Amino acid sequence: MPIEPELISTPVTAALLHGALEIEDTAVGVRPHRLPGWARARGDAQLAMAESQPSGVRLEFTTTATTVELRAAAVRFGYRGAPSRPAGVFDLVVDGRLAGQASHDTATVIIIDLVTGEQEIRPAGVDTITFPDLPPGEKYVELWLPHNENVELAELLTDAPVRPTDRRRPIWVHHGSSISQGSNADHPTGTWPAIAARSAGVDLVDLGFGGSALLDPFTARTIRDTPADLISLKIGINLVNTDLMRLRAFGPAVHGFLDTIRDGHPDVPLLVVSPLLCPIHEDTPGPGAFDEPALAEGVVRFRATGDPAERSAGKLTLTVIRDQLAAMVRQRAGSDENLHYLDGLRLYGPDDVDDLPLPDRLHPDGATHRLIGERFVDLAFSGAWAATTAHYR
Repeated sequence: MPIEPELISTPVTAALLHGALEIEDTAVGVRPHRLPGWARARGDAQLAMAESQPSGVRLEFTTTATTVELRAAAVRFGYRGAPSRPAGVFDLVVDGRLAGQASHDTATVIIIDLVTGEQEIRPAGVDTITFPDLPPGEKYVELWLPHNENVELAELLTDAPVRPTDRRRPIWVHHGSSISQGSNADHPTGTWPAIAARSAGVDLVDLGFGGSALLDPFTARTIRDTPADLISLKIGINLVNTDLMRLRAFGPAVHGFLDTIRDGHPDVPLLVVSPLLCPIHEDTPGPGAFDEPALAEGVVRFRATGDPAERSAGKLTLTVIRDQLAAMVRQRAGSDENLHYLDGLRLYGPDDVDDLPLPDRLHPDGATHRLIGERFVDLAFSGAWAATTAHYR
């Protein structure tokens, strides 16, 4: 029998990790974060869960290895009474092509009670995923981490040395909601920002936080302080489905968010993206809620609980937010030539809903993520941002 080569252990360091803003040392190894510690301290439990799920984060390296393994501990979240969520997927990309996928067989599971907020924890340890039989020769490898579960990375194991990449690409910082984080996408390179970034050849920093695109000042400060060649902000759905603020507060909050970002990036192309179509919230305010009869049947669906008549009192709907954002960008663009607006209905709108309905009435599925990502490339990278990215192609 042939002798298996001894694998080389490489610690996971900042030189290998892309898309993370901070790396926390843990008993297992390291945990990538998409917000720095000072910002995490200003948020809540929902944000803590979302930002620690490494959407868009990946290991990047050059190697001649034909076997790649990753030892890591995963944490999966679920809700009592709801169907189990799918296991997180690791995507291995070799020289730009998806070459393999794997999931942990075991993971710590945290079950959250939606009524009481109590958590049940079912612990598990470190597991190993393996990608064998890779093509021989020098190759550029990206190992994308799951977009929907927390991971602590213990070590990278390969049958040949790895070298961190020195590839220079424009950095795209994107902020948005669970849709931008990748909810209901099938795998990490299947989220719409990952699809767009890989197509356009940019270095993605995905600050899409499930339930937490709420115009938080600490998020604006984080974007302000993060190196960026391109910035996009997808604003709206979480403000409606949390029923967070009224119209009077919305305008100043958006202006303040943009002002803070401009303090650090005065000339970087900045794209404000209004909400995608979401029929339950187009003209009905929040808050949003689980559809309890559907949940009792094991189906996750959402509903809007507000009254459309409350719009006259300043309650927000997606229609109101689109109108307001378009007007604010027009006003500011007079003195900011690098500020742009994209109507989210051009990414997913009324003409799409019959063929590609939202399965839970809130989040797009994998096919719709691909549609949104491809359209974003056409409308942003080949449109508003074309001149900025042209010299990198």
